[in-house]
Amino acid sequence: MNIPIIDRSNYLKGLFIAAKLDGQLNSHKKEILKEISDRLGFSRDFYEETVRNLLRNKYIKEEKIKFSSKEIAISFLNDAINISTSEGNLKEKEINWLKEIAQLNDVETELLKKDLETIKNILFENNRGNIALLSII
Repeated sequence: MNIPIIDRSNYLKGLFIAAKLDGQLNSHKKEILKEISDRLGFSRDFYEETVRNLLRNKYIKEEKIKFSSKEIAISFLNDAINISTSEGNLKEKEINWLKEIAQLNDVETELLKKDLETIKNILFENNRGNIALLSII
């Protein structure tokens, strides 16, 4: 799939937001962000600078992201959930942000409707480490 530049930019920006929401940046989050940054065509310097300053960067705000297609939005939500649960938990703030993005993009995903424990179980048993973006590019 040919992903428009604005969607590429929003995808990565949204994942940076997802990584930042809980105030922690572990190695698993960095690995996912690096791979997706590479796949979307962003430079190594851009990635490294953003990650280095991510937690203190006041310009990366928790805004909602609108994508040009439902397929891109679904892929994004799956990757954002993977990043958000990398510490083994998902905070209410993260769940609410993901639900807002799903709603904005007209995505009705059962994963976002399930309770926290179900989301953690699904991700850790089935999807941990899988990058959804790879299924659409």
